[in-house]
Amino acid sequence: MDFSGTWKVYAEENLEEFLKAVGAPEMVVKMRKEIKPTIIIEQNGKDFTYTIKTPVRTTVNSFSIGKESEITGPDGRKFKCIVKEENGKLITESDKITSIREMQGEDMVEKVTTGSVTFISKSKRV
Repeated sequence: MDFSGTWKVYAEENLEEFLKAVGAPEMVVKMRKEIKPTIIIEQNGKDFTYTIKTPVRTTVNSFSIGKESEITGPDGRKFKCIVKEENGKLITESDKITSIREMQGEDMVEKVTTGSVTFISKSKRV
């Protein structure tokens, strides 16, 4: 499992529906639809630093596998979650959202689900 590196999002599915489902403000939904973020992942054993860069903001989250962490979401709100590793996948679970991040060939694919809405993001290493 090697997620370390700089990644550029190149495809997203159901982003608008997902942001609306989690209650993101309309301004955030409109701005985020036009932006493909750059993601920088630094991994040191079970400790991760995850940076999301857009022209509007940079968000840095840190977490350790198996420990509760506070993460800042795409709309700036903070939530508590636990990240675990299963079969080479990073799985993040909170009370409202589940995220599964995995390598598929050369791509990093993340599926984020809230209720019945799933958002899919695909990134390539740059």
